[in-house]
Amino acid sequence: MKLFKLMGLALVLFSSNLQLSAQTTISTKLIDEKTQQGIPYATIQYGENSGVITNEEGRFSFTFDTTETLLDSVYISSMGYQKTGYTLEQLQDSVIGIRPKAIALSGVYLFDEELEVDEIIEKMIERLPQNVNQSPIKQRYFLRQSIFGNVQKLDMGFEKSSIPELDKALIDSLGRAVPRNSSYYTETLGDLYIGDSDYKVNIVKAAELYNKKQISSVEELGERLENMFKENVKRDSYLKIKSGLFSQKVQVDSILTDMEEEQAEVIENELGKDTISGLVEEQKQIFDEILGEVFYKDEPKLNVIRKKRKYRYQLEGYTDIDDAGVYVVRFEPKGSADFRGRLYINIEDFAVLQIEFENVKNLRDFRLLGIYYRETVYKGMMRFGKIANNKYELKFMDFSFGRWFRFDRPLDVIEKNKNVKGRRKQNELRLNIDFQMAQNNKWEFIVYDTEPISQGTFDALEEDKNIQATYMPSYNPEFWSGYSIMEPNQAIREFTVSEE
Repeated sequence: MKLFKLMGLALVLFSSNLQLSAQTTISTKLIDEKTQQGIPYATIQYGENSGVITNEEGRFSFTFDTTETLLDSVYISSMGYQKTGYTLEQLQDSVIGIRPKAIALSGVYLFDEELEVDEIIEKMIERLPQNVNQSPIKQRYFLRQSIFGNVQKLDMGFEKSSIPELDKALIDSLGRAVPRNSSYYTETLGDLYIGDSDYKVNIVKAAELYNKKQISSVEELGERLENMFKENVKRDSYLKIKSGLFSQKVQVDSILTDMEEEQAEVIENELGKDTISGLVEEQKQIFDEILGEVFYKDEPKLNVIRKKRKYRYQLEGYTDIDDAGVYVVRFEPKGSADFRGRLYINIEDFAVLQIEFENVKNLRDFRLLGIYYRETVYKGMMRFGKIANNKYELKFMDFSFGRWFRFDRPLDVIEKNKNVKGRRKQNELRLNIDFQMAQNNKWEFIVYDTEPISQGTFDALEEDKNIQATYMPSYNPEFWSGYSIMEPNQAIREFTVSEE
């Protein structure tokens, strides 16, 4: 009997080991052999249609089922480096170094005819309808959004208040409650469905990292302010809100009714996150923003193609991307244009395989009566690849957009009541606010797989809008166990909310 029990136990342990080893995870860092620096956004291909991209530090990991068919090697490629195959055993090392390859000379490439740079650009534009995919598709994607806020100045400028509780100490506490530095991250794995003119999203898993304590402090302050209004302001009063030349009359009843919604919007604006419409709608808004900026869309800020006369193009040389020879074309602004960067154009079919760009000046610089707004940062990289129908689709985007805002104006809030005998003015709060804030949004969007679908399939898809992201006060690497995603950078790995 003991023998059978031992055999049974052995079988249980053996079967458990089989289940545990059904999935294998590879995790390492890719560096330049010469400089020892991490190589960002390199391609790691481990299956026919499976692969990942290194993060900005060169880190990558992927998980695969040991039963699936892999390539004979795991291939690592990055522009400017020799494409190299590695065995899974070699990738178990914590660091992998790859060697820069020799710069390709112009003579290496043979052409039916030598083209001038303007002819290359013209052919690229001419071939856009043939090269760019316009059919409905489904894409498995990973999207990381990083938002950084920095309040550079917040002076409430208290001058007077006729409500004793609404004194300088409280107004100053309002200013202190606003976090000077804030960061907010979301990571989402899902399926993006692109139809004729719309997006739909099916979210598989999502996480968000931020400091809830910053929200609660603002909420508590909002409740205190609401109670003061209820105790000191008559229900049939109205408020006269003046800011310099501007004045607005607002019924107190409507303020109290809408207070909760307004607080949610304030918190949303401060943190740069959507607390009202839900995760699915937030993702779709992000896709509206970032996919609308692809260079060949109708009205992107990156107008290097739509307004090509504003740019000066120079053929820098040739290289290869994913085994395809490409022209390397540098563009610089002529006169008032906004961007500089490089286009990598396929020699064979004139498709854009990659574009790198950055703004050379503020894209917007608005000021009016103490209100200032600037769009200060617009830079990134977009990479494109062929899909099953031989058209090209976006497969990776690294995109940063930065803004700066200042409000430097007086603010006067006056309670008036026409039903009170004597003077109508009941209470008054006068401030002189100077508020300055910079915010930077960064998106990293990766497509793992693209497949064609019919418009009927797109139309029939129903989104689950009840799905929520998992909140994390500190980064938990186990959350994505079993999934292949872009590795987090050091700031995310070290993110944690202090106990204080």
